[in-house]
Amino acid sequence: MLILIGSFLALMLIGVPVAVAMAGASLLFIAVSGSVPDIVVAQRMIAGIESFPLLAVPFFILAGNLMNIAGITGRIYNFAVALVGWMRGGLGQVNIIGSVIFSGMSGTAIADAAGLGSIEIKAMKDHGYDTEFAVGVTAASATLGPIIPPSLPFVIYGMMANVSIGALFLAGVLPGIFMTLLMMFTVAYFARKNNWGGDVAFHWGRLGGAALEIAIVLAFPMAVWLMTKAGVSPNLAAGIGFAVLLALDWKFNFSAVMALMAPVILIGGMTMGWFTPTEAAVAAVIWALFLGLVRYRSMTLRTLAKASFDTVETTASVLFIVTAASVFAWLLTTTQAAQMLTDAILSITDNKWVFLLLANLLILFVGCFIDTIAAITILVPILLPIVLKLGIDPIHFGLIITLNLMIGLLHPPLGMVLFVLARISRLSVERTTMAILPWLVPLIGALIAITYIPQITLWLPQQLGMLK
Repeated sequence: MLILIGSFLALMLIGVPVAVAMAGASLLFIAVSGSVPDIVVAQRMIAGIESFPLLAVPFFILAGNLMNIAGITGRIYNFAVALVGWMRGGLGQVNIIGSVIFSGMSGTAIADAAGLGSIEIKAMKDHGYDTEFAVGVTAASATLGPIIPPSLPFVIYGMMANVSIGALFLAGVLPGIFMTLLMMFTVAYFARKNNWGGDVAFHWGRLGGAALEIAIVLAFPMAVWLMTKAGVSPNLAAGIGFAVLLALDWKFNFSAVMALMAPVILIGGMTMGWFTPTEAAVAAVIWALFLGLVRYRSMTLRTLAKASFDTVETTASVLFIVTAASVFAWLLTTTQAAQMLTDAILSITDNKWVFLLLANLLILFVGCFIDTIAAITILVPILLPIVLKLGIDPIHFGLIITLNLMIGLLHPPLGMVLFVLARISRLSVERTTMAILPWLVPLIGALIAITYIPQITLWLPQQLGMLK
């Protein structure tokens, strides 16, 4: 255990990438101990990525890339301006609402920060906002990406914890709404403190148009449900609904109705049993291709090829992390290191609320140093047995671990959202870090509420029959 964990920490301290550190520590342990045949290591590496749920990874990454190149981010931004741009601190509110909508398509915080972030920060700077404020609100809103379904970290956690990914997706809805409201209140506080007004004039027509688009999107699942109650088959009802929706969109050229439909299609399709969460990732790609190539015609073969190559590159890095982490986690288990760590934690407390406090502190710390996917694959085998022993719902814990790691993305030394926004805003990492600090208050507040009020997470999947 000392060789395995000690060499891993040593490699991390000298700046070796986390996936290479895990692989290197695993190989060193195997070479020194001589107790693990080479063929077993190869089998564990293959088993780590030979998983049906992991098929969702490349497709969700591709969906996010396609949304960025298809000009959909611009449409989302314009819709958010019409909806909340007139409020105090208007573009700050736009930033948050835009991230909520984009979260329903991309599933990653980095895609949100890189895609919408570049548009939002530039617009806020042009309207006279401090660059630091623009960066802070963009960073905080980017954490919504993996909380509001679909979510790439939920896919990895669901695979590692052997829980329903569909239930995890539903469990993220209410926490996502709760976090959105907290962030909007925070923007309102800064706006009142600095005497900011709205960034566009209040106009009933503009607001009514945005409200109409929301109403049309919400009317779609309601209409499908009513038709099924009237005896129409679900497939035919959905087909009729889509035909009407497309006709309305082509007639009136709505700003964001079709983009807003992405989360409705994904969540509705899983709830109706049309596709699994993994297949939902494919549906997200098909929808993005339809919008980019057919509806908006903003996607070219060159940009499509670029998005595909970017997806291959990102997927390869993610799967390499999963492969290295699966071998490392397996060795933690076989050497009884995970059991020893579990016993050490349980020797401190057997109260689940105290454990959740300690787990939050541990995951927050780990999230500052280790990539999200690697952190999930390392921490879940250690913490999940304690979670189950103490009677904590693993779906609830999935939200806790994901939100902790999203907050970790905003911190040095390895916070990827931090570095993406520093590059976009052309601020130093130090100034970007200071800009983000005030936004940790609503994020930590949301984390405390989600941790200690489980029903925020569990109510919706329970109502829809995904949990007992």
